[in-house]
Amino acid sequence: MFQKFYKITIPFYTIFLLYLMFFGFGRSQYDFNIVRLLPMISTFSFVKETILWKTIVINVFGNIIMFTPFGFLGIVFPKLNDFKTLIINFLSAIIIIESLQYFTRLGVFDIDDVILNTVGVAIGFWIYRKWASRASV
Repeated sequence: MFQKFYKITIPFYTIFLLYLMFFGFGRSQYDFNIVRLLPMISTFSFVKETILWKTIVINVFGNIIMFTPFGFLGIVFPKLNDFKTLIINFLSAIIIIESLQYFTRLGVFDIDDVILNTVGVAIGFWIYRKWASRASV
């Protein structure tokens, strides 16, 4: 049942996330291109400069949690049941998306986003593997 639901909803979820990444949260086009390549520096600065914990949780953990469903992609694409293959494919996709944000100036190429999103996928994969192993027993 879950597999059918996932197969139907993941394309819509992907489109929703792409919308958020390019147009959501009142995003408008920057006047210049921004790239952040020093790992976790922008995240630590964001945490240090942000007053509300709610904002920190939404930003940092949102970048992780919103990408956990992609750890289940093996349901749709059996080759992605291998962790290394999933991560390589996901990294390729997220780097392309971050690059598009940079080139369109509808976002920032931020290595922290790549890292946090990939952590989310890894957590999702771990959950998926635990769930799949219990379902087969």
